[in-house]
Amino acid sequence: MTKTVRSRYTLEFKQEAVRLVQSGQSMAAVSRSLGLVEQTLFNWVKASREGRLTGADSKPVSAQQMEISRLRAELARVQMERDILKKATAYFAKESL
Repeated sequence: MTKTVRSRYTLEFKQEAVRLVQSGQSMAAVSRSLGLVEQTLFNWVKASREGRLTGADSKPVSAQQMEISRLRAELARVQMERDILKKATAYFAKESL
């Protein structure tokens, strides 16, 4: 008989999974794409709503910390988009000369 090892997920991973569900994707689709059991994702969403979502280090996370984490991720995404647009602008400006 083999012993099953429980997976431990980081807080950032859980927050991103919850964000995907809150953005309108179905829980089934998100759990399938991340390789999770749907009940696990449901529990994370419920814990997030109650403000007690924790990561693998088991420290409770406040709503402010979750907001800071979300804003940092959004900032990184926006900066990446900005850099892509800068490169595209330079490319098309050079092409039109």
